[in-house]
Amino acid sequence: MYKLIIRPLLFCFDPEKVHYFTFSAVRFINKIPFVSSIIKNVYQVNDKKLERNLFGLTFKNPVGLAAGFDKDAKLFNELNNFGFGFIEIGTLTPKPQEGNPKKRLFRLKADKAIINRMGFNNGGVFEAVERLKKNNNVLIGGNIGKNKITPNDDAVEDYIICFNALFNYVDYFVVNVSSPNTPNLRALQDKEPLTKLLQTLQNLNKEKPNPKPILLKIAPDLTNEQLLDIIDIVSDTKIDGVIATNTTISRDGLHDINKTEIGGLSGKPLTNRSTEVIRFLSEKSNKAFPIIGVGGIHTVDDALEKLEAGADLIQLYTGFIYEGPNLIKQINKALIKKED
Repeated sequence: MYKLIIRPLLFCFDPEKVHYFTFSAVRFINKIPFVSSIIKNVYQVNDKKLERNLFGLTFKNPVGLAAGFDKDAKLFNELNNFGFGFIEIGTLTPKPQEGNPKKRLFRLKADKAIINRMGFNNGGVFEAVERLKKNNNVLIGGNIGKNKITPNDDAVEDYIICFNALFNYVDYFVVNVSSPNTPNLRALQDKEPLTKLLQTLQNLNKEKPNPKPILLKIAPDLTNEQLLDIIDIVSDTKIDGVIATNTTISRDGLHDINKTEIGGLSGKPLTNRSTEVIRFLSEKSNKAFPIIGVGGIHTVDDALEKLEAGADLIQLYTGFIYEGPNLIKQINKALIKKED
């Protein structure tokens, strides 16, 4: 039904407007008596075989929603009904910001992809915290970044603000230094500034009564030498894992008319590269840390390939938009079947 009727209808309109419309629609239908229960019955797959235990957390299944979809933590309870094992909110910044000028979100239907240059548009971390206080037992990741106007020399302070504000309301943290849509942000992926940032957060984390897992989200455009640096940084700072990967600035092999738009590319064209990065990190580190695989998961085979390459969990974003919520169910059922 989604791919035959709903998606073609939604894809007739501006992607960003459709995003906000969909949010309103999902929120509305979940308020109708019994509808949330029906959605759960249709899409959720509950089986102990799907559980994953990583960095002290129990994930009910390994299929999560990537950051960027529910930036402001407005719909995590309702989205959880579709069968996700965890929801990552953000990227959040200390101060609210509008993001980049519109139009800033583009479908590449010929390539099953999306280009976005949103620019960390969000209402600020403190507004999100108020909504997270209403969490109905959803496992939440908090993806944090810096404000656009904050110079890189002061970026650590922005991450500290977000870390402290979210600490009691998320289950794990993701440090985002890999979005291509905030000027100079990716410079923070260099070894020296990244080590300083992660070590500062780790030191702060250790002062807490119950430290939270900290993960790093990296770009798919890093060279092998830079990926080896990432392995060293994870070892040195003792953070808990890596999310591979964010969107790419590459435009190789695209066909759609929107391929020249500036921004981060996600979706099917990223499938192979993100898997390559996962496999490289897993093999070169000798599986020294958990990896969450994300990038171009549109089918069950895409998901299994990520897991076989070394991912411990996976996340959907563009695949969820193109394929619909049934993809979560299909992946989880395939994982159960594989273990039988």
